[in-house]
Amino acid sequence: MADLTWESLFEILRKTQSDRKKGQRDNCRDINSLSNHMRAMQGDTKNLRGTMSQVLDRLGRIENRHELRQLAEAQARFEPHP
Repeated sequence: MADLTWESLFEILRKTQSDRKKGQRDNCRDINSLSNHMRAMQGDTKNLRGTMSQVLDRLGRIENRHELRQLAEAQARFEPHP
């Protein structure tokens, strides 16, 4: 084994610590990126739910008009025509 001095040992430890800190910064950046992406997806989901609610409300009104028209047509058969 080569002569290992305190200076060389400290240099190795500094390098290891520097690499670890860089890795932690990279991990933190990745986590923040994922968090932002999740927030965007939550917003998209909220928008889709709102749109779906509007579509369902409109469909309900269309169904009501259809039922009223069917009822009016059925009732018209029993009314006298001039």
